[in-house]
Amino acid sequence: MVPLMEHKNKFYVTTPIYYVTAKPHLGSLYSTVLADVAARWNKLFSKKVFFLTGTDEHGQKIAEAAAHAGKSPQEFVDSFIHPYKDMWHRYHIDYTKFIRTTDEYHKKAVQQWIEILMKKGDVYKSFYEGWYCTPDETFVTAKEGSSSDEAPSCPSCGRITQRVSEETYFFRLSAYQDKLLKFYEEHPDFIIPKERAHEVVNFVRGGLKDLSISRTTITWGIPFPGDAKHVTYVWADALNNYITAIGWGQQAKKDEFNFWWPADVHILGKDIVRFHAIYWPAFLMALDLPLPKHLLVHGWITVDQKKMSKSFGNVVDPEILLEKYGADPVRYYLVRQMAVNSDGDFSYHDVQERITSDLANDLGNLLNRMVTLALKHEQKQILAPKHWSAESIHLRDEYYNMLEDLKKHMHDYMYHLALARVWKFIHQVNAYFHGKEPWKLAKHELADFIEVLSATAHSLYAVAIVLWPVMPTKMEQLLASLGKKIALEGDQLQKLEESPWDMTFSLQQGETLFIKPPEIVQEPMTSQETIETKSTSPTINIDDLTKVELLVGTIEQAQEVPKSNKLLQLQVNFGSLGMRQILSGIKQSYSAQEVIGKQAVFVVNLEPRLMMGLESRGMLLVAESEDGQAKIITPAAPVPNGTRLK
Repeated sequence: MVPLMEHKNKFYVTTPIYYVTAKPHLGSLYSTVLADVAARWNKLFSKKVFFLTGTDEHGQKIAEAAAHAGKSPQEFVDSFIHPYKDMWHRYHIDYTKFIRTTDEYHKKAVQQWIEILMKKGDVYKSFYEGWYCTPDETFVTAKEGSSSDEAPSCPSCGRITQRVSEETYFFRLSAYQDKLLKFYEEHPDFIIPKERAHEVVNFVRGGLKDLSISRTTITWGIPFPGDAKHVTYVWADALNNYITAIGWGQQAKKDEFNFWWPADVHILGKDIVRFHAIYWPAFLMALDLPLPKHLLVHGWITVDQKKMSKSFGNVVDPEILLEKYGADPVRYYLVRQMAVNSDGDFSYHDVQERITSDLANDLGNLLNRMVTLALKHEQKQILAPKHWSAESIHLRDEYYNMLEDLKKHMHDYMYHLALARVWKFIHQVNAYFHGKEPWKLAKHELADFIEVLSATAHSLYAVAIVLWPVMPTKMEQLLASLGKKIALEGDQLQKLEESPWDMTFSLQQGETLFIKPPEIVQEPMTSQETIETKSTSPTINIDDLTKVELLVGTIEQAQEVPKSNKLLQLQVNFGSLGMRQILSGIKQSYSAQEVIGKQAVFVVNLEPRLMMGLESRGMLLVAESEDGQAKIITPAAPVPNGTRLK
């Protein structure tokens, strides 16, 4: 093969090309958002970026769907292009090119690819008899299905396959088995995450059969060169889009192709990993082309632990999400909530929790408090101090640490971990701002007041830059509030890392950055947190009051509740009443370590209830401060554990 060429100043990312039998769904949105994040992240390093997406428009499934709709296949696929492009535009997907496999240049290039492989002897005519899955356009081998006469299920989608018998052209996939295994061994990070790589390697080691790449029983496809009876099998057609889109097969675009190829990362779902990790590398080896650097294989999005399906009635429409929450908050939710190395469960409750807690409370409220307070005291132009206090220097050190950790996570494509690290820093900025009490400094210590504003503004500026790939429109709005704009000249991350915090900010009051959703959508409580509600009763009598047992207890142990954005699991000592487990939604205001050893007031005679699968036997009393932070109610002086309030 041609030696792998390094293009340090370029980044080429692709999505799968989507099968156009329906409008975009949440799964296709997720893949495309991940690709957009990757593209925008590399733009921050001033790289030349090519971001490819598009549609897969040939095959038996398309032909059948078109006939059912009373349209020709071309009319049928044409009807879906605008919905895809419009949806991606509204979700701020900034792709470079949208390829269609019905594009003439693509069809000619695929035919050229076949002719080259036929001359090499890698494609030959024979006869196929076996099982075929029409929905997945997949031939099912005996070892995957069954050697009996009973129709096996497709290993990808689970549907029953059909028996087919026809003349076909085969690609000599078996000839590349050892080469593929050698490549996997030499490139252990080719498939991300590694769990997917193990599955692929084991499959290849089990033995590869030659691959059918043509059909005679359908007509909707790219005509097979030199044989009018055949059309090209859809995967042999579709996978080549990654090279045809950037000029392969076009003499006039040879230099363009050589610059962009190989792809830096193909982003795809786990259900099509075999096609991309086995067939596609073998196709490229047959052409003596370098292989892609990485496959980022993400899991499925489930709803109530089930894969989205019309039959389950749980398909989530991106259009509804867009109208209800807006593009950037949905993008943030998908990237933060869905770990790329596992399946992720979707719920409207979680969407609204993320928007309310992370975006509105943590980030939006911080920006609003700082700008409002500054302008109230006529401080619009914020200059950096000549000397920083110890607290500000500590925050700056955390800023540098965040950038270092963030770059590693983004390099590894672990975007959910990257966002979690940014939010840890946002919590630190909130703690700094609140702890310095700038509303008091503004009255008597103006220099200290301005220092707090400057440190907070520097922190928010960095947050806006690193979150721009995920929420481009909202982060540009945040930057505008600081008097700044996004700049893509030069290495933006390097500039942040080398910043001595000497910027000047011009603060402006803009529109509210993030609006809290008006209501929480109720879902089955088997998989969601219990939601506490305020009492609507205007008055109670003394008998009602005496029923409530308020006791003082000491929090001996505390830990975060997995998969919860707000709950801490507390073990509370009530003296002679013993220890009790109580869950409390204070995680956004206190870390687990901060509450250990605190005496606090609890309601102890509540009926036990399950929260996130854990039993809670009481309730911690808190008050909400002006800045929306929970404040634990504590006795004025230490008292014995178990003391009752009167």
